[in-house]
Amino acid sequence: MPLIELRDLGNDAKLAVWKISETEEQLYEYLQLHAGEKDFISRLRKGKRTLQWMASRALLRELLNTKDPISCPSDAHGKPYLVGFPYKISITHSFDYAGVILNAKGECGIDIELVKPKIKLIAHKFLKEQELDFIRSNDQELDALYACWCAKEAVYKLIGKKGTSFRKHMTIQPFDFRAQNYLTLQLDLNGHSRVFKVYYEKLNGYMMGYVVE
Repeated sequence: MPLIELRDLGNDAKLAVWKISETEEQLYEYLQLHAGEKDFISRLRKGKRTLQWMASRALLRELLNTKDPISCPSDAHGKPYLVGFPYKISITHSFDYAGVILNAKGECGIDIELVKPKIKLIAHKFLKEQELDFIRSNDQELDALYACWCAKEAVYKLIGKKGTSFRKHMTIQPFDFRAQNYLTLQLDLNGHSRVFKVYYEKLNGYMMGYVVE
């Protein structure tokens, strides 16, 4: 697995991104899977999804620096968590890339997406009109749209609650897109308001967004 990015975020948080180049057989040999995980893999369609799942677990093993079996189930909201390690975790994968972020001091979220023009067709579904207004005036509208999507997805993963709406509950403040920067996202949910600083960057034709508490 070629390491694309390995970053110490400070305050006991770290992030890593890998490009998936292995076969299922190579990844299977690398991992020590328990019976439940083997059963899960057997029920997946062979192909990209299986590779992505296995690659994210292999990357997790690299970040945790252990050869012991790793238990990483999901809660009732689908949010993954680690058993026996002092980290909150978030996992993402898109086509040939997998990413993991770990945080010992609080929750975290990460998202990676392949940049494709079709996002313009659905932008109104996850962005308010006020957000679309400043994004459409950006010279790099496509990349800015993906920065917004990745930011909202990363915050969604951080809070880990089903029913959270990208369009209704999240608002991104105006920003000028750059290849690597941050944006400010306000979450209004259940009568409470929180503000997040979400980092984003373009990476080999992909967009990545991540946030830590």
